[in-house]
Amino acid sequence: MANEQPAETYTVEELVAVNPYNPDILNDLEVFVNEQVSSKTYNLDANLSLLRLYQFEPERLSVQIVARILIKALMAMPAPDFSLCLFLIPEHVQMEEQFKTLIVLSHYLETGRFRQFWDEASKSRNILDVVPGFEQAIQSYAIHVLSLTYQKVPRPVLAEAINIEGLALDKFMEYHAANSGWVIEKGARSQLIVLPRNEFNHPELKKNTADTVPFEHVTRVFPILS
Repeated sequence: MANEQPAETYTVEELVAVNPYNPDILNDLEVFVNEQVSSKTYNLDANLSLLRLYQFEPERLSVQIVARILIKALMAMPAPDFSLCLFLIPEHVQMEEQFKTLIVLSHYLETGRFRQFWDEASKSRNILDVVPGFEQAIQSYAIHVLSLTYQKVPRPVLAEAINIEGLALDKFMEYHAANSGWVIEKGARSQLIVLPRNEFNHPELKKNTADTVPFEHVTRVFPILS
């Protein structure tokens, strides 16, 4: 009797790369979403593949899985992942209350309305708390937005953006002063946080595009365009 060859095993990433439209991998992709939640990892390509498969297999759509995909996409901001995922979700599904809430939260983040975001998020803990690390991811995004606007951030502005106050905020600021290059100054009314210089809060640092794209790279494009 011939020896049986062991079945080949593939990672979810490999399955998606080989045939992202194969309905046989739908269950694997759902399991992978839950793995991303528990392990605090993220794979947009796999999640988009699952949403596409739901379009072909609408009766198999899991509202719980879709919600987790959208929450993970929110956590990836400023990347446009939320919009990419939402585009693949049927309109009648988007009309469910939890998805309307997530869409509102996305709008608040995109427009930098952090106080409204945290107020709304506090009413939706039952939706958001299933994905660990959500709050920390949004705080990182808020700091990113502030760094595009401010050279020096007043303490109350920072507190509102990241939804932290008091001693917890002191520890947060101390951590970033030690690890992220923040400098804490005493302002006239409150502390000021001096953020690291970048080309957005210090436009003079922005390099000329011609200096950042070698000419030989540009010339290689011409044959492609012609």
